[in-house]
Amino acid sequence: MRIRSKPVLCNYYVTYRCNAKCSFCDIWERPSPYITLEDVAQNLRDLKRLGVEVIDFTGGEPLLHRQIDQMLGMAHEMGFITTLTTNGMLYPKLAERLQGKIDMLHFSLDSADKQEHDTGRGVACYDFVMESIEVARRLGERPDILFTVFRHNLHQLEEVYQKIILPNKLVLIINPAFEYNEVATGEQLTEQELRYLSDFGKRRQVYLNEGFVQLRLDGGNKVEKPVCKAASTTLVISPENELVLPCYHLGSKSYPIRGNLYELYRSQEVEELKRQEGRLPACEGCTINCYMQPSFAVEVNKYFWKALPSTIKYNYLKGTWKRLLPNSSLIN
Repeated sequence: MRIRSKPVLCNYYVTYRCNAKCSFCDIWERPSPYITLEDVAQNLRDLKRLGVEVIDFTGGEPLLHRQIDQMLGMAHEMGFITTLTTNGMLYPKLAERLQGKIDMLHFSLDSADKQEHDTGRGVACYDFVMESIEVARRLGERPDILFTVFRHNLHQLEEVYQKIILPNKLVLIINPAFEYNEVATGEQLTEQELRYLSDFGKRRQVYLNEGFVQLRLDGGNKVEKPVCKAASTTLVISPENELVLPCYHLGSKSYPIRGNLYELYRSQEVEELKRQEGRLPACEGCTINCYMQPSFAVEVNKYFWKALPSTIKYNYLKGTWKRLLPNSSLIN
């Protein structure tokens, strides 16, 4: 049963450029412009009309954009919940400009071992993450640690939790690695390892969407009965100011926005693509977290119930429910 028809999230790619070269990502390999402040202003107005509640300014490395603070401030003042994930390299320099504008600030960290983390990221950024934590806390921000889990770094979860999360009173977000296109992520987590993650996610100051675990145990999205609702829950905007469908990672169509996102998203051609969400050949077995999370929130099924407790836990820890409550209702 579908309980929400409006989109929930916008993944807004400010640029594909990045100052890291993560082994499990190919975005940084793409040439890219930067989005413009004028386009962002217009698109945010249309996103508000469409019912979107969360804006994820992403990349690439979003802090490479020189006007990122203005964009975040604009979105925040309009009542959107804002989120941003960074490798931390530029955060200490920009922290004061960003203060109070990001509701969910994530620092990427995949190991408590400096060499292991920096090797996976293709650049020396571990020390920047440690500095970013210190700076953010000094400014009264409440950052999270986003830990992307592979088989080779699973053993590092405990050390990150004990040495970094608890002493700094942070939230640990467990992000199981997912496959897409030709990007190599190594061997997939076994059932036993997934159960370990599930147990770990029950600890205090830890967030793991249990729907992610269940979907992997089930073999991912099934095209004959798709759980993925990427195109109808999430708008993807590219640095070229295009609407990408059905999602960034499997995007097969791009439409120039030209200042009219609202009408474009509601057009007949886009509506037809929405009806294909989760049903394309490339969607078989998909477990891409950033589209499954909103998908789990809009339709009552076993993934909805699996995801609900952890989602409530995270929103309670972060206090984001306070920003949602006056502006929207879950049921439309």
